[in-house]
Amino acid sequence: MGEDAEQGYDNLSPSRIKPRGGFAATSFIYALVALENMGFVANMVSLVLYFSYKLYFDLSTSANTLTNLMGSTYLLSIVGGFISDTYFNRFQTCVIFGTLEVLALAMMTIQARTDSLLPKTCGGKSSCLEGGVAVYFYTSLCLMALGVGGVKGALAPLGADQFDPKDPKEAKGLASYFNWLLLSSVVGSSIGVTVIVWVSTNKNNHNWWKGFLITAVATFVGYVFLVVGKPFYRLQAPKGDSPLSRIAQVIVVAVKNSGLPHPESCSELYEINEKDSDSTGPKIAHTEQFRWLDKAAIVQPNTDPSPWKSCTVTQVEEVKILTRMMPILASTIILNTCMAQLQTFSVQQGYRMEPHLGSFQVPAASIPVIPLLFIIILVPIYDRVFVPFIRKFTKNPSGITQLQRVGVGLVLSTLSMSVAAIVEVKRKNRSLENPAEPISLFWLAFQYGIFGIADMFTLVGLLEFFYKEAPEGMKSLSTSFAWISQSFGYFLSSVFVDTINSVTKRVAPSGKGWLHGQDLDRNNLNLFYWFLAVLSGLNFFNYLYWATWYKYKSGDGENGVGKAAVAVPEAEMIGSLPFLKAAAAEEEVSKAANGGGGYVVVEECNRKE
Repeated sequence: MGEDAEQGYDNLSPSRIKPRGGFAATSFIYALVALENMGFVANMVSLVLYFSYKLYFDLSTSANTLTNLMGSTYLLSIVGGFISDTYFNRFQTCVIFGTLEVLALAMMTIQARTDSLLPKTCGGKSSCLEGGVAVYFYTSLCLMALGVGGVKGALAPLGADQFDPKDPKEAKGLASYFNWLLLSSVVGSSIGVTVIVWVSTNKNNHNWWKGFLITAVATFVGYVFLVVGKPFYRLQAPKGDSPLSRIAQVIVVAVKNSGLPHPESCSELYEINEKDSDSTGPKIAHTEQFRWLDKAAIVQPNTDPSPWKSCTVTQVEEVKILTRMMPILASTIILNTCMAQLQTFSVQQGYRMEPHLGSFQVPAASIPVIPLLFIIILVPIYDRVFVPFIRKFTKNPSGITQLQRVGVGLVLSTLSMSVAAIVEVKRKNRSLENPAEPISLFWLAFQYGIFGIADMFTLVGLLEFFYKEAPEGMKSLSTSFAWISQSFGYFLSSVFVDTINSVTKRVAPSGKGWLHGQDLDRNNLNLFYWFLAVLSGLNFFNYLYWATWYKYKSGDGENGVGKAAVAVPEAEMIGSLPFLKAAAAEEEVSKAANGGGGYVVVEECNRKE
């Protein structure tokens, strides 16, 4: 069992794959995701209050500290993805970074419990942290970002590895896996934003240490589940060949060869024959996009092929695939900027609204439970009803393509920001007219609910898209692109807040920016929401262009734009390609000797007659 795990199940024929993986294996991953997100999402929606009322940050500093933390967390997912593709397998990567996450939560618990590690009020300053207290605080945040980010870069691909996309039955399981991954995350998040947030903010914000303690214990138990499930996993050994080095080689060699003419035929480009290659990954056929990269596959006269002098067609096409993904990634950043507002300003809105549901006081940071409950109901319906129904017409294992799913989410995010602006106008008007009777906290449910459904479509669509489209050996790195989009969204939120404050301060008669100070009633948060709504609408049309332009790697016509290379059994190809008949007998002898069947990659070359 251990030997097969090291080889990686993709390297084995179906008859030799041992009965591991599948949903039996991912159940342990679902347990970790639920328990870890219990605390992570609770912190994500409530830390802005901890920063404001426990560490004495002002309004914009609280929001920016949280968005910078979240941005760093998601950005560091690329570290986990890179390590799990190169040095350690995905299981080992999760355990290593998970240890850092638990340590960070323990440090946050100690700080929230110890008065000497908390700042004193300083009045008028944007932050009251200084000296050793500041060092301790930012160290814990850095460990948190590195730990959570590293796990996110490896955990989702680890679960996806439990399904063989070449098996039709398991391909359907792979599509469902991402839906159930979201569901497990949402179930844990629902507990976090209700129970843990209530514990943390209870007794006038004096119980934060208890909330952090519950989070640390739950996360630790989650990683215990992950370790217990190891015998069930299909573990793929890292390729050992750094994906970043492979990308760099293509770019460097293409630049070096930029003065060379394009070959008359793509058959003149360098590629290693599969029988002469040590690599078990499939070869990728040549495509016409980004032709300047093809020069990396030109072998100069009197030069032996070597990594930094010439690259294979497959290596060049890997870079082309990643390059095609970039506009898709960039088109989803604005959506994640909008999500950042629901975890910062919307929470602060709720803190100034009527929080009671009967006799029970609902914490403002618990309002996100409403869209989470929507998602808990909608995910099973989507996976068990909608997908099987639409699959009959589209013949797509996922029902609709990943990019179509992302598009739905982008439309809903625009609607969410528009609703947020309208609700803020209503809240502000009531607060100015009658401060003693603010509107109900549950008005926020509309913007949260719409965006929750948007996130259900977008996040799952992106994770599945980046995993399926990624070249072999870059699955984790590529999947981390979904988290990098969120990272850039959070960072962009901080940039927008600072820039808009700076610009509007210069033009406003009062000399104060839209988002100045801590009093929302004296700010123009509604205008900021409208700004994001308009930007989101424009971004959707930008996304439509790139989604139409994109060519799916699999070549199954998912987007109807074009076909890339496909692997076809040699026996099916020889009869239709006469120039292969001469070598067929020799190949059959070789295959008989090795006991295996081969594949060739079919491509269309514009050969000069």
